[in-house]
Amino acid sequence: MKTYKQQDLAKMNDRDRARFVNCLSGFKSANVIGTRDRHQQNNLAIISSVVHLGSNPPLLGFVMRPQSVTRHTWENIEESGVYTINQVNESFFRQAHQTSARYPRETSEFEACGLTPEFVDGFHAPYVAESSLRIGMQQVEIIPIQHNDTALIVGEVRWVEVKEEAVKGDGFIDIESLGAMTISGLDGYHRTQRAARLAYAKPDEELSELDAEGKPKD
Repeated sequence: MKTYKQQDLAKMNDRDRARFVNCLSGFKSANVIGTRDRHQQNNLAIISSVVHLGSNPPLLGFVMRPQSVTRHTWENIEESGVYTINQVNESFFRQAHQTSARYPRETSEFEACGLTPEFVDGFHAPYVAESSLRIGMQQVEIIPIQHNDTALIVGEVRWVEVKEEAVKGDGFIDIESLGAMTISGLDGYHRTQRAARLAYAKPDEELSELDAEGKPKD
């Protein structure tokens, strides 16, 4: 094992340090955030920081980087109050990664990266037609993280579209069956392979394994 102390990280060049530190949290979800401004200009940005914050009400959050440069996603969410979270799958992860390029505001990443914007009736923000799991979100809170000028964007789930066969009887979504990709660091993309589903852990019971439907295995 090699130890990296704080001063060692400080000596790294910016890009190497960013790659190194971004790997420390392990595998992360791969999603693209869809937004639209008041001029009907669509925007799409890849995000690897989406996290579950609660189920009742259903809340998800993600981190936005500092506004030291223009952040179209952040600005559009503040302006419209809504956005979509679209899970990245194997069929379009390269296009999803390309959305991280710094396109000018007047360029839609949907068009530039070859992805298809579609809409749920009455919902301002576009979703990605190529995604097999897309979520309509209502922004409820933006929490500043003062130490590095980032912010946690907190939103409530307004609607979900997902392939019906992926949703099991106990509410479990078989994300692997959707071809979902994960991210490591800034640019590592990975396929998934489920090791097991495990039963609810109790201190006085031996841990048992479940099948894909959430039923005890024989």
